[in-house]
Amino acid sequence: MAKFDRYMLSQLLVLFGFFSLVLVAVFWINRAVVLFDRLIGDGQTALVFLEFSALGMPKLISTVLPLSTFAAAVYVTNRMKNESQLTVVQAAGSSPFRLARPIFVFGIISALMMSILANVLVPAAQAQLSVRETEITQNVTARLLTEGVFLHPTFGVTFYTGVIAPDGVLRDVFLADHRTPEERVLYTASEAYLVRNGAGTNLIMVDGLAQRLTTKRQRLSTAKFKDFSYNISSLVNIDSSATTSIKNMSSIELLGNWNSITEQTGSGSGSIAEELHSRFAQSLFCVVGAVIGFATLLLGTFSRFGIWREIVIAFAILIFINGLRSTFVDAVLTNSAMWPVLYIPLAIGSCVCVAMLGYASNPSWWRTGARL
Repeated sequence: MAKFDRYMLSQLLVLFGFFSLVLVAVFWINRAVVLFDRLIGDGQTALVFLEFSALGMPKLISTVLPLSTFAAAVYVTNRMKNESQLTVVQAAGSSPFRLARPIFVFGIISALMMSILANVLVPAAQAQLSVRETEITQNVTARLLTEGVFLHPTFGVTFYTGVIAPDGVLRDVFLADHRTPEERVLYTASEAYLVRNGAGTNLIMVDGLAQRLTTKRQRLSTAKFKDFSYNISSLVNIDSSATTSIKNMSSIELLGNWNSITEQTGSGSGSIAEELHSRFAQSLFCVVGAVIGFATLLLGTFSRFGIWREIVIAFAILIFINGLRSTFVDAVLTNSAMWPVLYIPLAIGSCVCVAMLGYASNPSWWRTGARL
């Protein structure tokens, strides 16, 4: 049986890697399209896009991991059942509980991977991602230095520059400010410069024309200027301080003094408890998902329509168990001492697994008990 366990475990790990690769690729492509459009549209380079994609990968993998664990358990169980391998081992005297041992070990391996991601890698990546997003938001020049394109850095403002010289001079500049409904202001200049002024940034326009239209009176005022300074810091909603979030903190940090964490992040003790224990519950969910996939297919009988019924039942059980978790979140957010309720769905899932394996071990006993 030790050789059979190693054989089944190797099959599970191979399929787990395959499904993880496929699902990560599918989810990443969907996310990359939106991310690429947003970053490149704001004037960022392809290297920034690759950096953001890499920083978002741990969270993406943590989302895919439970699905890959369940899919691998279902696929391997179905194949070994169709090839009569499980039937032969059961005929040799192995009980369903004994057959579930490699599945259980596989679930623990997956849970350990999930623990590393949820408790260490994902918070670290999210913290770095938050820092980089703040830096990009503060980089006003990156959002305005795109020649030949009408840019909209904020609602009601349009900016255009025809040419950007190698020395940083902006030529053929157009700036329209429609944020105030009562008036509209247009600025045109032959040259302009972006100048840092402490925490702010000014656009210095040279040899230009300012046109102000009052909408109520329909009155147009024009003024030529040799140089004019326009504060553009408010156009991008700059926040110089990167906000600290409990989602960006590792589990070791969350185990510290909750009062200091509350002062630092503004999150209550209930939010901290929910974030911390949800990470552990999410990791343990991989074990339950793997065993449920195995036990449900083990109960299935032969059907010419295939195993779709068993797969749907197993998936429905997982959806139900995962949905239960959201029902207990509010209780923990209100009272941090209620954190044990987050593990109730896992306890229910474990009982379901034991019940299905028990029924597979002795279905006649269950029928007798039902008649009694």
